[in-house]
Amino acid sequence: MFDKALSLIGPEPKPISNEEYRSRQSKLFSQFGENELLILCSSPETIHSNDVHHPYRSQSDMIYLTGWYEPESVMVAQFVDDSWTVSIFVQPKDTLKEIWEGRRPGVEGAIKDWPVDHAYSIDDLEESLNQSIVNSSRIYHRTGIRTEIDSMVFDAIQHRGRARQMAGTGPISIEDPSSRIAELRLCKSPAEIEQMKYASIVSSIAHEAAMRSCNTNRTENQIQAIIEGFFVFSGTSGWAYPSIVGCGENATILHYKENNSPCKDGEVILIDAGAEYRGYASDITRSWPINGKFTDAQKEIYQLVLDSQEAAIAECVVGKPYNAPHDAARKVLAEGLIELGIINQSLEEALDFNTGELRNWYMHNTSHWIGLDVHDVGVYKPNGEPRLLEEGMCLTIEPGLYFGSWRPDVNCPPKYSNLGIRIEDDVLITSNGPEVLTAACPKTIDEIESIVGKSF
Repeated sequence: MFDKALSLIGPEPKPISNEEYRSRQSKLFSQFGENELLILCSSPETIHSNDVHHPYRSQSDMIYLTGWYEPESVMVAQFVDDSWTVSIFVQPKDTLKEIWEGRRPGVEGAIKDWPVDHAYSIDDLEESLNQSIVNSSRIYHRTGIRTEIDSMVFDAIQHRGRARQMAGTGPISIEDPSSRIAELRLCKSPAEIEQMKYASIVSSIAHEAAMRSCNTNRTENQIQAIIEGFFVFSGTSGWAYPSIVGCGENATILHYKENNSPCKDGEVILIDAGAEYRGYASDITRSWPINGKFTDAQKEIYQLVLDSQEAAIAECVVGKPYNAPHDAARKVLAEGLIELGIINQSLEEALDFNTGELRNWYMHNTSHWIGLDVHDVGVYKPNGEPRLLEEGMCLTIEPGLYFGSWRPDVNCPPKYSNLGIRIEDDVLITSNGPEVLTAACPKTIDEIESIVGKSF
């Protein structure tokens, strides 16, 4: 089955070029003064148990500026001889460790293949960085990643030695550069979009493979295995976030994580799963009947959620405020629930954020940014006002309705008992209107009913 599915993906895109990484660096450095210093640390490795490590994934800002994925690494940028110079401190080549843990690019590989001017062993970091810190007036550094570097920076800022008094040298302040980098990351380049499109098509086909392989004897974890297995089979690095696979009442739990229950005939399963490719995330949710046929009640709710999603996607237009898709989705959902008799309020009353009944059944936002992080960086309300959408921004559109009869806080309509529906796609803002990156994933009632349980 996977071989047939794999043929639907198409060729992999070209990796992001070193020229583009250099351009990103230049845009960031243009915001700094000549006596300022940038320190960027890779994420630490984390332990699963004893000496077993979690799969490593570097810090997204490090990936964005350098494309560097290895652990135990630090990027340092400073103004030297009339230009900004980028150095990276990395794990050196070590034959014994490489035998056990895998090959390293080392200092030689870093300078040869990555967008940096100098490369050094991480063992030389402390001496070199201390000198750079002393010669800087301001340091851009995100604390909490490497405590030893935090200490070096704080000690330098707090130090009041004779040299500072005589020459006025030494750092006087520290700033987290994350918000500046986030603004650069918010609008995606053509090369980034290609990576995201590839992750999206892999994820779309993985969801379809799960639909086609399904029957009423499946368990949630078996369906999860099909989706995540295809992520790996197709050459991505795996999931972009832990998959949510919930059937029946489990679909009404927004961040359900157990994924271990049997799927019963007549239930709808909700799957929120996406692959990561070269650091870039995809994020898809689909809801479909395990037996391949929606009941009339399930159709009513499913079509309502789909209509609300389409209304929200239509608002993904350059110049619209970020919250326009959310407002559109809420309006359609409220109108539909009023018509079905589930909400007994006027539309205005139902939409009230504090007292409206819509919040009983739809309790989350419709959108979030997506990119190098599945919940990507970027302030939604700069200066307190919703950000206006721009070309190159990418966001999810994911309305849903959740009728958990197990909830003591609401009176769940028996007709829709333990039915959870969410439909999520990734949308690119373009000058020609919204482009749904995940459009290849089936989502209409007719499409779903035509493929569940049927092989490719």
